[in-house]
Amino acid sequence: MKTKAPASFSLGIDYGTNSVRALIVRCSDGAEFGSCVFNYPSGKQGIILDRRNHNLARQNPADYLLGLEKSVRGALAIAKKQSDFSLDLIVGIGVDTTASSPMPVDKANTPLALNKRFAGNPAAHCWLWKDHTGWREAARITELAAQHRPHYIAKCGNTYSSEWFWSKIWHCLNTAPKVFDAAHSWVELADWIPSVLAGVRDPASIVRGVCCAGHKALYADEWGGLPDKEFLSMLDPKLATLRDRLYEKAHDAATPAGALCPEWARRLGGLRAGIPIAIGEIDVHYGAVGAGVREGTLIKVIGTSSCDCTVVPLSKNVADIPGICGIARGSILPGCHGIEAGLSAVGDIFKWWVEVVCQGEGKTHREFAAEVSAQKPGQSGLLALDWNNGNRNILTDQRLTGLLIGQTLHTTRAEIYRALIEATAFASRAIIERLREYGVPAKRIICAGGIAEKDPMLMQIYADVTGCAMQVTASSQACALGAAISAAVLAGAHRDFPAAQKAMTSVKPRQYKPIAANRKTYDKLYALYRHLHDAFGGLNKNADLTRVMKDLLAIKEEAARGK
Repeated sequence: MKTKAPASFSLGIDYGTNSVRALIVRCSDGAEFGSCVFNYPSGKQGIILDRRNHNLARQNPADYLLGLEKSVRGALAIAKKQSDFSLDLIVGIGVDTTASSPMPVDKANTPLALNKRFAGNPAAHCWLWKDHTGWREAARITELAAQHRPHYIAKCGNTYSSEWFWSKIWHCLNTAPKVFDAAHSWVELADWIPSVLAGVRDPASIVRGVCCAGHKALYADEWGGLPDKEFLSMLDPKLATLRDRLYEKAHDAATPAGALCPEWARRLGGLRAGIPIAIGEIDVHYGAVGAGVREGTLIKVIGTSSCDCTVVPLSKNVADIPGICGIARGSILPGCHGIEAGLSAVGDIFKWWVEVVCQGEGKTHREFAAEVSAQKPGQSGLLALDWNNGNRNILTDQRLTGLLIGQTLHTTRAEIYRALIEATAFASRAIIERLREYGVPAKRIICAGGIAEKDPMLMQIYADVTGCAMQVTASSQACALGAAISAAVLAGAHRDFPAAQKAMTSVKPRQYKPIAANRKTYDKLYALYRHLHDAFGGLNKNADLTRVMKDLLAIKEEAARGK
């Protein structure tokens, strides 16, 4: 009689905007055995802000290290309560983080913020993805690339973003030169955490991931990696010099980032030293893996912002797609083109309305949701643009701001709440249509993230607006699960990513299908949304907006009559 082999487990660590989460899953089926969340203690909800500059958003690297230890130990404490789990059965670790979130480090790979000299300087901390202080630099990068290296920005919608690597570093050079000069190198958070776990003490030895490099740093093997020094000198000669201290090669998830070093094996509660560490990826990219991404499936990870991800095999050509923020080889899954788009704010907009403007809390969110569910599409007469944190796609312009029209003296807070939700749905439809226009299939949509899981009202609106059935991934922690899947593949628990995804991912039984009558109304509202979108976004500078308010009233009157 054969003895049944013990199960194996992998550990996924998910660094989000406000917290870090550790997740322990069984490799055979993705069953969750332990999870723990650690909220970053610094700043406001983990973010260092500046009242004088709404574009600034930084994070304290010390929070990352403390969170790493606390979250993993907390998840292990839960997993240990189950009889078929033990520490020595964890075979690998995967890490995902926000991006682009680069930080300046010294020659020993220590963030400058951990040096007393720079502890109080926000420029020495991690430049969080939502930091837009480098908007001027981003515009100049776009301008120079269009003139001298158009192929650099063709893969990112022909516009470089203030959310990304080079604009942030250049802004540091322009506004905090002492920090820039003190930095030996700059490292994306997604690359730095795996390097810490592997005990890497030299930035040059960090195994960099093509995920962040390809989508945020203008990296591509076809033009020799990072932007060439001649181009960087057009920005500033110091950036060209910095290039020598960054990296030459970036890797996909088939390459390990390293092996767990003895120090961190001990600090994490006694894991086995030497287990593989998967390459770091952007949170939503591993989230797509954890939601079952494959060709023809679009994954929508909906959180503070949103990200739409899909893949196309490398054997097929993918056209450059204007207004889509990233196409990179191997960035999501090895052997595939990774395609990314998304919105700069989704949950952040709802949070702003409920908690900042209305001074409410979680209960208020629920109350508004109940009221919204009783409303018909179009009955409020409202229409909004979802640009409260700029536009990531398809305009790629962080200098745009939000808009709400159609208010009357009878407009309610819940009606505005619904209009803001609808605005994010309209923006999502614009992305889907742009992908399809350029031959990228989006036949199936799977959503992930807390909003997708907890808000059926929003999911139905998304289905009605886009005309697509919406499914929700079974795991509420898709990003951490995707990181754990990558670790399981590297450890040999599965032969490849498709096999691991088939075994470890699934969707909930419930589908949100478009309601024909609602879709008809939303088609009319979407046409008005695109009219405003193209006018205020600069695509149609001769737009006539004089009919928009009255057309909204007509749709409102139709809704009141039940048509």
